[in-house]
Amino acid sequence: MSPFFLFSLLIAYFLLLIGISYVTSRGANNETFFLANKKSPWFLVAFGMIGASLSGITFISIPGWVGNSAKQFGYMQMVLGYLVGYFVIAYVLMPLYYKMNVTSIYTYLKNRFGFYSHKIGALYFLLSRIIGASIRLLLVSNVLQVFVFDELNIPFEITVLISIALIWVYTFKGGIKTIIWTDTLQTLFMLLSLGFTFWFLSKELSLLETGGVIETIINSKYSQIFFFEDWNSGTHFVKMFFGGIFIAIGMTGLDQDMMQKNLSCKNLKSAQTNMVFFSIVLVFINLIFLGLGALLYMYAEQQGIAIPEKTDLLFPQIALKSNMGIGIGVLFLLGLIAAAYSSADSALTSLTTSVCVDFVETEEKKVSKSTRMKIHIIMSVVLFITVIILNSTLDESAIWTLIRLAGYTYGPLIGLFFFGILTKFKIYDKFVIIACIIPPILSYYIDKYSVDLFNGFQFGGALIILNAVLTFLSLLTIIKRKN
Repeated sequence: MSPFFLFSLLIAYFLLLIGISYVTSRGANNETFFLANKKSPWFLVAFGMIGASLSGITFISIPGWVGNSAKQFGYMQMVLGYLVGYFVIAYVLMPLYYKMNVTSIYTYLKNRFGFYSHKIGALYFLLSRIIGASIRLLLVSNVLQVFVFDELNIPFEITVLISIALIWVYTFKGGIKTIIWTDTLQTLFMLLSLGFTFWFLSKELSLLETGGVIETIINSKYSQIFFFEDWNSGTHFVKMFFGGIFIAIGMTGLDQDMMQKNLSCKNLKSAQTNMVFFSIVLVFINLIFLGLGALLYMYAEQQGIAIPEKTDLLFPQIALKSNMGIGIGVLFLLGLIAAAYSSADSALTSLTTSVCVDFVETEEKKVSKSTRMKIHIIMSVVLFITVIILNSTLDESAIWTLIRLAGYTYGPLIGLFFFGILTKFKIYDKFVIIACIIPPILSYYIDKYSVDLFNGFQFGGALIILNAVLTFLSLLTIIKRKN
């Protein structure tokens, strides 16, 4: 497929997003940018959150994950944990946020503990979201680089710069209001791409004629979901399931990016309906992505296609370089950029919101539009630099990298928030930074040497639980004693 055609498709897609931005950002102010004037329909938020939650990592990395004999469909163990975590968000965290009527969810920490707790919570979010958004952008930029921009002699740095600049253009004015609508469109493109690609592969494998698509996937060597055999393995059911609960709470319930969309709903009931609908649908979509992965590996085996060293590149290689025709290539590219940018655009908006509200204090003094735009530019530059750095350091599956790093950055947030929710203790706020920094350092070394220390035990998806528990325990050491 011609790289010029793919590049033209990319530009046309962004022109569509910019058109939506123009319509949705008319008359926009700070309240529009941060909370969409609290008028977002819950069903639009729920549908758009599917794309933002899945991102380009799920679109590419999850199908590639299936080929590992030690993982296969094991990711579903974590997805089932997500489901439980989303219900905790809907009925524990959301009532708290709506009761306090917050713009930034980290305001809770300020009211519960004090100034420093507020800052360390917001700082952990900034670190978490910058890393997460950068990994997602890196993955997509690498695909676009290999299959489009290399053939146009455009350097990788320019590819990343173009991507972030285009995101900035359609988000800088309308903010979260624009994101709600663009995410809806992008989720639609992603799901259409997933569905049609699944159908194309089934047809190529002659599975539609026999009607045995599901049966073939179930009977394949890729379809094991539950892993109970080896307790030491990082993919053991207990670690993945409970790790999934904590990851959902951290990466959604304690993440300004995801919660900002929910807080734009008109009331708590609408936001809860959105979360329940979103969580149930997400389970089935992840299962389809894993099924797609099984079909990709079967097709590669049938056609004698070599599996790339980085399995994240298997899907794009088959979609853009195989003999399956232009249709699947177009569908793949639309789905990829939709999945990637529905996550990256909301990340940029939420980063700007957090800096404004948590560090410039817009709730106490109104930040001017020019200041907000400057922060938006600064966050774009930070994302660009982080992507470039990660490009030279990451060498493993993007989804596993994201899960592992989330354990270090979201774990302390979970420990801090739930210390406030589950206890009535007051703490020495000035020592909270130390109490929240030591646990990730400890957990890093515990995880690094866990095989030697615990007879081959690997934390895997449970790393975030370790961080959260260590943070909770460290906060117990700085509680204020009664006289």
